[in-house]
Amino acid sequence: MQQGRVIGSADATIKHPSMQGRKLLIVQPRLTDNTPDGDPILAVDCIGAGISDDVMMTSDGARRLLNVDVTPVRWTIIGIQD
Repeated sequence: MQQGRVIGSADATIKHPSMQGRKLLIVQPRLTDNTPDGDPILAVDCIGAGISDDVMMTSDGARRLLNVDVTPVRWTIIGIQD
């Protein structure tokens, strides 16, 4: 699991069928002291996160979360920090 902050969104004219109807968000990973941890990543939103939300992401279980057998998705947003 990785923490991060949503810093933007992305649009795609063509998406893999497993991503249809899902938002693509650009997330800046963060360390526990809230400093940036590497380059921003693209994550599929499964819960309705928005720009400037602090989120939790996972690279495990994308197929289960998206209900598909095959997907190119690596990161999915699974929680919004209160």
